[in-house]
Amino acid sequence: MNRHRLGIVLGINQTLSWGMTFYLPAVIAVPAARDLDQSTFSLLGAFSVSLLISGVCAPRVGRWIDRNGGKGSIAASILVLAVGQAVLALSPNLEVWYLGWAVLGIGMAMGLYDAAFATVGTLLGRESGPTITGVTLFAGFASTVFWSLGSAVIGFTGWRGLMMLYIGIMLCVNLPMVLVLVPKLDRDLKAANQAVTERKHVSRLMTICLGGFFTLRWFITSAIAVHILALLQGIGLNAAEAVAVASLIGPGQVAGRVLEWTVGRRFGLLPRARVAALLFPIGAALLPLGGPVTATAFALLYGMSNGIMTINRGTLPLALFGPNGYATVLGWLAVPVLVAQAVAPTAAAPLVAALPALWVLLIAGGLGLFASVLLLPLRLPRQD
Repeated sequence: MNRHRLGIVLGINQTLSWGMTFYLPAVIAVPAARDLDQSTFSLLGAFSVSLLISGVCAPRVGRWIDRNGGKGSIAASILVLAVGQAVLALSPNLEVWYLGWAVLGIGMAMGLYDAAFATVGTLLGRESGPTITGVTLFAGFASTVFWSLGSAVIGFTGWRGLMMLYIGIMLCVNLPMVLVLVPKLDRDLKAANQAVTERKHVSRLMTICLGGFFTLRWFITSAIAVHILALLQGIGLNAAEAVAVASLIGPGQVAGRVLEWTVGRRFGLLPRARVAALLFPIGAALLPLGGPVTATAFALLYGMSNGIMTINRGTLPLALFGPNGYATVLGWLAVPVLVAQAVAPTAAAPLVAALPALWVLLIAGGLGLFASVLLLPLRLPRQD
């Protein structure tokens, strides 16, 4: 099996699937709200519903991938996502819009990061780390590519035409690529994954700490993503400076993944995960110094921390739990993470409205520091 090819193919697949689903509301929410004569807030509620549905579906998807491999799940997800996009494109009212996002929620559970990581894990076992990193390196550009593409195209096609274009990309590019280039799980590996084997003991404390870390960090990330421009302006940046600083978060994520890909391999998995988790609270602690330079440092450190954390979402469970049942473990860990992503923007809104922006960011940094402490009890099992 060509591991480099697998990383590239799944990286492109994830870029396309994330860009045309998860990052879609930022491009189409405003024109769709105008067309459907609804508030943007009511339309964005459908996105939260889709994440909750993904959380419900994730454990079932994980169990299926453990038994059958991930190729079928990812290929099927592309078809489901295309159906959801078609429902959105044809939606005449709010009810059909919510139906479209419900379908997209099922498709995202079947085909986004957790499914891709599980696919790599079932194929490569404990040697999956570098390939998972490669997948996230490609997909780190999803928001940049599709926010830019969508914004450029929507003026000519309208938001419904943009959805039809995305359906074409899904069916004519994404689907054939996965069907042709992602290998199936061979019979020996499938039998090994289906066999009932005794796991090495992993304490309940470590399970709770790992899930708590990812849940807290994704809650923070989702909350900041929605309110970042207002928060940056609240700490003294003008509108142009806020946009420029916020735009550095994406490159920071990619930079963090590049460091993980290159320099990070020289250090142990848990030490580098702990250091990466601390980058965000360190960046937040710099903010009281004030000024665009400090805000830039915060954005880059925050982005680097998030970028490496995405890799850890695939590598840490594999290292702690092993390859047997890995996809199922990812599915269960995804449940609180997706719920946190769904509720965070709304839950954080009153705090953002009531407190100075600097306080909000410092509270987020404090929560990030607490999340990093949750990594301390983790211990990798001994290899026999």
